[in-house]
Amino acid sequence: MTQLLSKRPDMFSLGIWPGYYSKAKGVEIWDLDGNRYIDMSIGGIGANILGYADSDVDAAVLEAVKAGTSSSLNCPEEVELAELLCELHPWAQMVRYARTGGESMAMAVRIARAYTGRDKVAFCGYHGWHDWYLAANLGTENALGDHLLAGLEPLGVPKGLSGTALPFRYNHPEELEVIIDQHGREVAAIIMEPIRNEPPQEGFFEGVRALADQIGAVFIIDEISAGFRLNTGGAHLLIMKVTPDIAVFSKALGNGYPMAAVIGKSEIMQSVQKTFISSTYWTEKIGPTAALAMIKKHREFEVGRHLVAIGQQVQAGWRQLSEKYRVDISVGGIPPMSHFSFNYSNAASLRALFVQLMLEQGYLASTSCYAMYAHTTDHVYAYLNAVDKTFAIIAEANASGKVTDLLHGEPASVGFKRLT
Repeated sequence: MTQLLSKRPDMFSLGIWPGYYSKAKGVEIWDLDGNRYIDMSIGGIGANILGYADSDVDAAVLEAVKAGTSSSLNCPEEVELAELLCELHPWAQMVRYARTGGESMAMAVRIARAYTGRDKVAFCGYHGWHDWYLAANLGTENALGDHLLAGLEPLGVPKGLSGTALPFRYNHPEELEVIIDQHGREVAAIIMEPIRNEPPQEGFFEGVRALADQIGAVFIIDEISAGFRLNTGGAHLLIMKVTPDIAVFSKALGNGYPMAAVIGKSEIMQSVQKTFISSTYWTEKIGPTAALAMIKKHREFEVGRHLVAIGQQVQAGWRQLSEKYRVDISVGGIPPMSHFSFNYSNAASLRALFVQLMLEQGYLASTSCYAMYAHTTDHVYAYLNAVDKTFAIIAEANASGKVTDLLHGEPASVGFKRLT
């Protein structure tokens, strides 16, 4: 039904959530039946950081299309973008490009393994679908269950990769220390996101950096989700007091146009010359052009500040309304990527009812809200007014035990499951 798990209708409310769109502009989306919605949900899974069909990015891309999107020669925009990314991240000297987050993470892991001559990786967080990552679930029940998505079956992943991907949890340095004690100089890389739900504890990243240096492992920061949310560049620039060896970007980088970048220290990045990493469409012109336009606008208008402000307003509104109607929820996430959860045994049904009631009021809304630059304070006020009405109904229905009776669709799936 869809190639992306996060866009499957059963992740929201099957039978209710409109799976396909005909047009998108700013924060507005029209479905195939012509219904118009304000998107206060996942913002293109975080890819459309400026908003849908941003006029400045699209104008730059259209010029690139007119000039020819690919040829037998390389486009100069990739050099310009590399210089800009290294300017934003002074610790980095070299850049390689891909077009998606998953493949760019696979590239970073390959570079680290080539540099160190080792096979194993220690990781924290969610990093995509490739073999190196899903190998963590080989021979275990659900090693990835604490890393965003549960139920990921490693079918098709070579069994020989068993034991090469070793997970530890965020803010649990003792778990990484155990990995280092057991595997030490077999570890090629330590991989993690700078932040997702909770801030780092004092000294956490300094400790990770020290352990990487101790065993000669490559320290890789996955900025695919967090990058450009808080500032113009990687969130690690704000959150970490130490620098990584490699950082990986995608999602927001192209504002909806496929683009990804792996940046890093030259000594390590040069290892790409000793292995083989190459793909025809990594050299097309649209991706770098879109990224350059996105970063230019992002920096000029301090988009990160706006995203944080919008997210803080949303989180404050959720908390206020949950108290008003005594709806027990937990609010989390960095402000630009906010989420809440219902603290009840029937949470899946409550979430489906929330989605349904918000759709009826003209909002694409789930229990996540990814801020876009196109979101305004007026959008937030109107959205929270709709949430007010929705929470009132949810509170009454939950108290009377009639939540299921109100549902028109099926509650969202938990973790990864097949559609039958």
